[in-house]
Amino acid sequence: MMLSQNASAVRPADTARSDRLLRFALVADVILTGANGIGYLVLATVLDPFLGVPRSVLYPVGVFLTVYALWVLAVSRREDISRRAVGVVIALNAAWAVAGVVAVDALTATGAGNVWIVFQALVVAAMGALQYAGLRRL
Repeated sequence: MMLSQNASAVRPADTARSDRLLRFALVADVILTGANGIGYLVLATVLDPFLGVPRSVLYPVGVFLTVYALWVLAVSRREDISRRAVGVVIALNAAWAVAGVVAVDALTATGAGNVWIVFQALVVAAMGALQYAGLRRL
């Protein structure tokens, strides 16, 4: 009888911790995406000549990333994380990564801008993969 009590005492802690990786991946996404979005908004005039991406692109992208980061924060703060919401986060991250690769061809960015765009796409793809791994653990 004592063995079954110990087993049931451990089990809730295991299920409560099964979302640790997912929460970590979501919060990392919030921090990186939020910083990126705010950076685009605050530093657009500096980044425009350095990256070769016009302010007319940086401002809307900055707004989108900032709002997206706030939404991902809301998703990550729920007691029970919505699988559907995380699926949307993962899909949007995958779409952003692909769009980054396409943007290198579509934009006339500087060499530094192209490196930044590809780097950002790789980081976003890694976030999506980490979120997918975390979702699978639920």
